[in-house]
Amino acid sequence: MKKRSSWKRFFEIKGMRNALTAFAGLIVIYIVFGIINTKVFSLMNFLNVLRSMSKYLLVGIGQSYVMITGNIDLSIGSVVAMSTMLVAKLMTMGVHPALAILVALACGLLIGVINGFLVGKFKLPPFIATLGTMFVARGVGYIVNNNRNTDSINSALSKPVADHFQNLFYYGKFLGIYNTFWIALILFIVFFFVLSKTRTGRHIYAVGSNVDAARLAGVDVNKTTTITYLVSAFCATVVGVILCAQASMGNMEAGNMYEMYGVAAGVIGGVSPLGGSGLLLGTFAGAGVWQVLENGLNMVHAQVGIQRIVIGVIVVLAVLADILLRNRKKN
Repeated sequence: MKKRSSWKRFFEIKGMRNALTAFAGLIVIYIVFGIINTKVFSLMNFLNVLRSMSKYLLVGIGQSYVMITGNIDLSIGSVVAMSTMLVAKLMTMGVHPALAILVALACGLLIGVINGFLVGKFKLPPFIATLGTMFVARGVGYIVNNNRNTDSINSALSKPVADHFQNLFYYGKFLGIYNTFWIALILFIVFFFVLSKTRTGRHIYAVGSNVDAARLAGVDVNKTTTITYLVSAFCATVVGVILCAQASMGNMEAGNMYEMYGVAAGVIGGVSPLGGSGLLLGTFAGAGVWQVLENGLNMVHAQVGIQRIVIGVIVVLAVLADILLRNRKKN
């Protein structure tokens, strides 16, 4: 009897059903593509899927934090580009990778603070506020190397240092799995704990559910909003470092559309763009669905346009389902 009660409580966790549905969809999609092309089931392909999924998971974590408060962050992709360019540029000047990453992180977090203040304190619509910082961050990315992609980081760093940086963030493995996935998994666990087990997490959900009620209950709405944008900026910066390690250079166009990838990962996993509900567990599944779809469609040689249409339809249906479910509960 107690076991049944525990399972019942588990399924009654707000957002859990959506997360489990996303995981079920992930498994079905993976199996379907594997039947069409057995190479999908190969170990090499599976490991590559995990590594590529990690970038979507990270931006999904950041965007999910923001969406749960009922806001959105359009600056994610530009922060990715700015971070990539800053890290690469500094390393081409001979700066140690650790210091270069810290500088990029400081700049990324500054964008997060600005977003938080504009939305939380000054009450700017999040679409407008983050649209502005999106252009600013992308502009910084362009200015860093005079409107050019950077040279290879190997041009200034010794080969051992450059190789260590690239292996740590992209090419290296631990227990047979790429480090990129381990980095994303560790951050997922940390931010999952914060969101589900701490007062800060409860405040984030409260702000998204009813900002006025949260304020009356003593929640510091400005601080909570800023925290979510800081998480988003932090995750975007990490993705920027990963992309730099992958390409061994800075690309001004890096991170293009990543803010939408974050929205897709969260929404597919059941995070409501209307705020107040959703689990990072669902975001994990959503990032997996996105990557498996992308990988599977590539394996069956579908055109890029078809890939975008399929994923776009899934995102719209996920949001529509959320709205219909909310309306049903109200009635």
